[in-house]
Amino acid sequence: MERLGTGIGWRPEIADAVENMPGIDWVEAVAENVCPGHLPESLRRLRERGVTVVPHGVSLGLGGADRPDAGRLTALAERARVLGAPLVTEHIAFVRAGGPLTASPGLEAGHLLPVPRTRDALAVLCENVRIAQDALPVPLAVENIAALISWPGEEMTEGQFLYDLADRTGVRLLIDVANLHTNHVNRGEDPAAALAELPLEALAYVHVAGGFERDGVWHDSHAHPVPRPVLDILTDLASRVTPPGVLLERDENFPEPAELERELGAVREAVAKGGAGVGGKPESGTRPNIGSPGPNAGSDPGDSGATGPARQRLALAETALLSALVAGTPVPEGFDRARMGVQARALAGKRADVVAKVAPELPVILGAGYRPAFLAYAHGCPMTGGYRRDALDFAERLLLSDQSADPATLRELREWWLERSGPAPRSRKPGVRLARVARRMSLRG
Repeated sequence: MERLGTGIGWRPEIADAVENMPGIDWVEAVAENVCPGHLPESLRRLRERGVTVVPHGVSLGLGGADRPDAGRLTALAERARVLGAPLVTEHIAFVRAGGPLTASPGLEAGHLLPVPRTRDALAVLCENVRIAQDALPVPLAVENIAALISWPGEEMTEGQFLYDLADRTGVRLLIDVANLHTNHVNRGEDPAAALAELPLEALAYVHVAGGFERDGVWHDSHAHPVPRPVLDILTDLASRVTPPGVLLERDENFPEPAELERELGAVREAVAKGGAGVGGKPESGTRPNIGSPGPNAGSDPGDSGATGPARQRLALAETALLSALVAGTPVPEGFDRARMGVQARALAGKRADVVAKVAPELPVILGAGYRPAFLAYAHGCPMTGGYRRDALDFAERLLLSDQSADPATLRELREWWLERSGPAPRSRKPGVRLARVARRMSLRG
């Protein structure tokens, strides 16, 4: 595996700081935020300086019941080529559910949700990973995620699940030590036990990030400083294997560059502290030949070509869970209802935050009323078509239902909606929704 060194997540808000930060060997960019034909100048300059750029995908949903979307895979492959990346990364998660496998409407989570650690889910995930590997021009690494909720009836620990995934497919692992800490607080899982079971010879690199605890729940915010327990897990990992790369993630509440540099210094110290112990104890979970499909790849009876029943069962389970979180349907048996409520509120809050980013005019138009209005909308309107569609649907719903809003606000909101919906909004009869909204607004004066 290529040695990456110390890196930081590249975000437009800190692009200048990242370019000027000493000791940055590589960066990671969210793949879906990179347009291959119009690379940000900052990323272009970093590439010209020889800084490695790795695209990090968030929307494939490799842990979902459906096979990976060919268009999304093509887009991820294109970004890898344009950036000259040595690998691409994604998550062990599902992000959508419903659709043909369940004969129900498709639902979008807008977030990474955990897959059950069952034989069915593992068989489907292995096949999905192989499909992705075949479509990508460079190796794929997959990341363990943080979770607020636990699936009932799981058959494996996280370490066992990842071990078997790597063994069957040869996929590399992106281990997020902050997510191990999150799952320790939220699900009672021992991070040291997880590290002891992992095939660390498959390690591609490591994520480090911050979060916060509220009412006994750890929120993996990527908006707070890295806490000591996360650095301690990083030290434990580095005492077992020398990580090819370590990357600091920060997505919100960006501090001054000097603070980011201090955090990177703490990350380096944690790795160095653990590195003093490498060789002193055996590497965990070692099995040969990981990095290319192993001798067991494809031999499992639940693997490629025989996953139909497993996909069906997984689809039903994931759809029931997601529907409870975003559409208010009953909580599936075995899930913690209080924790499901926390997760549902977190999903709605994230929707509000991301819509505010993709449509920044809406918080300006609505002022302090934006967030409560959006959360009320999200409670009864699951996301079905991505965040940009969500912004339009939210505005339309306000225009059709809010009789008490300030007329000037409604006029400005109507102009925003009409401009972005175009002359033929997506509906069964083009123009119907546009005409309906315009007519109702004209009646209000």
